[in-house]
Amino acid sequence: MKELVVTVNSKGQVVIPRAVRKHLGIERGDKITFLLDAEGQVVVKVIKRPTVTSLRGAAGKLKTALSWEEIRQIARDDHLK
Repeated sequence: MKELVVTVNSKGQVVIPRAVRKHLGIERGDKITFLLDAEGQVVVKVIKRPTVTSLRGAAGKLKTALSWEEIRQIARDDHLK
């Protein structure tokens, strides 16, 4: 186990050490959450935003492909609702 000490600034902010960011896979723009338990322990989790690729198939599949005109018409209809 490795101990890393950081300083809290006047705004209550800290810099997450590089080793921790790398270990948790934290990248710029990621969100993190702090889970506090009754014993005083804190768990840090990274909330990753889904990528377009990771969402592939989430809405299911069509039985037949739609033409661009059909897609445009559906979009127009949805916009008017």
